[in-house]
Amino acid sequence: MATWLQRIIRTRASSFPPTTPKLLPHHSSSSSSSRFFSKSTQYIVKVGIPEFLTGIGNGVESHVAKLESELGDFQKLLVTRTLKLKKLGIPCKHRKLILKYAHKYRLGLWRPRAEPMKA
Repeated sequence: MATWLQRIIRTRASSFPPTTPKLLPHHSSSSSSSRFFSKSTQYIVKVGIPEFLTGIGNGVESHVAKLESELGDFQKLLVTRTLKLKKLGIPCKHRKLILKYAHKYRLGLWRPRAEPMKA
């Protein structure tokens, strides 16, 4: 005899139609990777606290000396919490930017560029 949970799972699985992935036609004459990106972006190979804060921009780079003297290491900056940054006297908006980009950097979603963005 089937339990009530097995019955629910069985009825839900049978009520949904099977899904098959739809494939787009492949065009061999066009190269899709060069269609969207005209040039590759140059990233900094070795990232430290000054390069990281300069890459963030928005005035955050003014805290380079303070963070280097207190933390000393870029890896420590990546795991620093907001209360530590607040005790160092960094304003709220800059703390939010540092923590946001540190999280993106840890996930591999963002890296500072070699040359700064033109505003």
